[in-house]
Amino acid sequence: MREALAQARLALAAGEVPVGAVVAHGDAIVGRGHNAPVSGHDPTAHAEIRALRAAAQALGNYRLDGCELFVTLEPCAMCSGAMLHARLARVVYGARDAKTGAAGSVLDLFAQPRLNHQTALAGGVLADECGELLTGFFRARRQEARSNAQPLRDDALRTPEDRFASLADYPWAPHYLNDLPALAGLRLHYLDEGPCDAPRTWLCLHGSASWSHAFREMIPVFLQAGDRVVAPDLVGFGRSDKPKREAAHGFEWHRQVLLEFVERLDLADVVLVVQDWGARLGLTLPMEAPERYAGLLAVNATPAGPGEGAARDAPFPDSGHRAAPRAFARMLPDRPDAGGAAVSRQAREFLARHWRGRSLVAEGALDALAGVTIPQATSFVQEQGEAIARRAVGYFRP
Repeated sequence: MREALAQARLALAAGEVPVGAVVAHGDAIVGRGHNAPVSGHDPTAHAEIRALRAAAQALGNYRLDGCELFVTLEPCAMCSGAMLHARLARVVYGARDAKTGAAGSVLDLFAQPRLNHQTALAGGVLADECGELLTGFFRARRQEARSNAQPLRDDALRTPEDRFASLADYPWAPHYLNDLPALAGLRLHYLDEGPCDAPRTWLCLHGSASWSHAFREMIPVFLQAGDRVVAPDLVGFGRSDKPKREAAHGFEWHRQVLLEFVERLDLADVVLVVQDWGARLGLTLPMEAPERYAGLLAVNATPAGPGEGAARDAPFPDSGHRAAPRAFARMLPDRPDAGGAAVSRQAREFLARHWRGRSLVAEGALDALAGVTIPQATSFVQEQGEAIARRAVGYFRP
């Protein structure tokens, strides 16, 4: 059964339902198989069938007299019929299958006295381990389905995926969360590249005229250094869901989403990379959990112009999707009592008096303030982000 479990893990790695099977003849394994109906476009490519085929070829006979089959999940009617037809001496399975099991759960083909061959049956061998593999697989599938489902709320839009298909310079796989309390059912998109246990994590927060695509020149440099890169799309931007009403957007709400996001991913040894509104929101995060943050890279923290046109427009098929950019244009806490003003003052005090991490500012040479300057660049220096990233990798070296 351990060998069958190894086959099941091969199925899991291939994205198939993790079921594995082996056929033994005496002390020798003569056939192995794992589920492959999806990849093989074959409804008969169950683990048991593939193991039976391999054993028959190895022994040169479709009758497998004296052989035993071990499978991690109770066989279905198709596989049970094949086992009986092969005249196996015994079938041993791990976890029960309450929906399609044909070895006692739904029906028992092995207990039919009128059949001309009787195959012995044993169940429950390593049942917990076999079952946990299946449970974990289907749990992940349900979570993925929930993440890809349309929003449960009727006050938000979702940009079609084909809008992003032509962005050749943005090759990274999407990740989604929709169960953060502050999201209330909305879906948040983020990139998460590199090892989770990397010594350094770059948390990249974009501005109001961009999305995670803005960091495409910087991400490869960070990854080449062996680091982890996490780059969320703020709600209303990029691949994240887009509330229809401008009033849905507020400084405190967006900040709370980011706080919950950092907590959920349990980010540590973070270098915070911020630009434009990513800075206004992001600079308020470290004071809530200083132990998580090791550095701050401000990439034109002043308001920035848009980047490359196709990528800039991809998240917004029409004006209905643009509520967030319109709202952010008026969300600046420009009065003492404005939303976000109080927490911004607290963040300023924290950064001035209590911040212990390293800091670096990258500005375009045409409007540079301090730190790294990029020749001929103005407000959207991420377009020359490779140079910034290479300097930052060395500057923030752990």
